[in-house]
Amino acid sequence: MTPALNFPPELLLQAQGVRVVFFDVDGVLTDGGLYFSEAGETLKRFNTLDGHGLKLLQRAGITPVVISGRDSKALRVRLVALGITHAHFGTEDKLPAAQRTLEGLGLDWTQAAAMGDDWPDLPLLTRCALACAPANAQIELRQRAHYVTELGGGLGAVRELCDLLLVASGRYAGLLRECLP
Repeated sequence: MTPALNFPPELLLQAQGVRVVFFDVDGVLTDGGLYFSEAGETLKRFNTLDGHGLKLLQRAGITPVVISGRDSKALRVRLVALGITHAHFGTEDKLPAAQRTLEGLGLDWTQAAAMGDDWPDLPLLTRCALACAPANAQIELRQRAHYVTELGGGLGAVRELCDLLLVASGRYAGLLRECLP
């Protein structure tokens, strides 16, 4: 079976060496809405396509890292379910957390991608090899991104980036074949 995905060659070349991806949460892994229960608990809606893409990244040896300005039980439960072990919560200044993570993994910015939707994500997007933004990101991020997804945050944007990285790494077709009878 030939994969249906097709990315521009120059984008694939730019994504080829990525070994770690930094993800914002609100507006990237979610649609950006904040839902509160009557008890004041924050509720978040996550996309299952995004979740499967994150699992596939891990299988391909690419490390997903979550850096969020907020913290919530819902987010922590979701990350555990996805097997994501690198996460920083309640981190308004995301750059130091990303730098510590890179050092801990023995990587540098030339091996990193980042996906964000608003100004607090700009320090990561301006340093990494591949800067990404969901379709509904704030204009300044879309203008600085190497890749803007067709879908919005929480609606499959993360999966689009995961698929790009899997194709660039040469793992997409093999992972797809594993799912076929």
